[in-house]
Amino acid sequence: MKKLLPALLLVLFGCSPPPDRAWLGYGEGDFVYVAAPQPGWLRELEVERGTEIHRNQLLFVLDSTSQQASHDQAEAALAQSRAALNQERANLDYARMELTRQNNLARDGAGVPSQRDLAQSNYQQSKARISQLEAQIGEMQASLSGAAYGLSQRQIVSETDGSIQDIYFRPGEYVPASTPVLSVLPPANVYVRFFVPETQLAKVHLGEKVRISCDGCKPMTATITFIAAQEEYTPPVIFSIGNREKLVFKLEARAPGGLPLHPGQPVDVSPL
Repeated sequence: MKKLLPALLLVLFGCSPPPDRAWLGYGEGDFVYVAAPQPGWLRELEVERGTEIHRNQLLFVLDSTSQQASHDQAEAALAQSRAALNQERANLDYARMELTRQNNLARDGAGVPSQRDLAQSNYQQSKARISQLEAQIGEMQASLSGAAYGLSQRQIVSETDGSIQDIYFRPGEYVPASTPVLSVLPPANVYVRFFVPETQLAKVHLGEKVRISCDGCKPMTATITFIAAQEEYTPPVIFSIGNREKLVFKLEARAPGGLPLHPGQPVDVSPL
């Protein structure tokens, strides 16, 4: 029994983690889910999983038959109203000339009052018609702009740089409005999530720097940006067989421009 005691103590102390060892964690990312604001049939898909994309790059195209028809109809109506406005302006010029002539005749005592009244009425009606057409054209221009915007929303471009992580619809499928078609991971959205035992929680604070290391990568520095308010009994992903901490707190650390890690990649995090 005395011979077994030193061996038992050695095993117990050997299994206890050193107080200054690194905390366990993994890479994580905030994904961007790209959807179309309108429903429609997916006609073209310009990217695949793993594709590196840039801002303003075309991602996918929805069928635009209905939207193109609405745009063409609004454009034709606007052109017709503009033609009517030009014609009415010509009518106003003629009405102004006739009114001037009738006023001159009336001043010279040679005019007919009814003819002058008619010229005055035609002039006022033409002015009113022009005002009406100008207001109508303004509304049509707004409608045309709306139709053009709706048409543009059938071709979805990227608003960020990153890599395509997943694709949820393929050409030939119907996409509901505001439903993600694909997901993107911008490099700046990659961070680490790690877990600190309750006994060491007092050592970490928001805004403090930590060192991050992983297999085959250079050490990186990040800033603690999140500390969970509630403890967990086990981290959701365990990378160590000899995990002994049963009560841990979840933390997150980020760096400007993101971290060169893959989501799910195991890392070690240690305080600086």
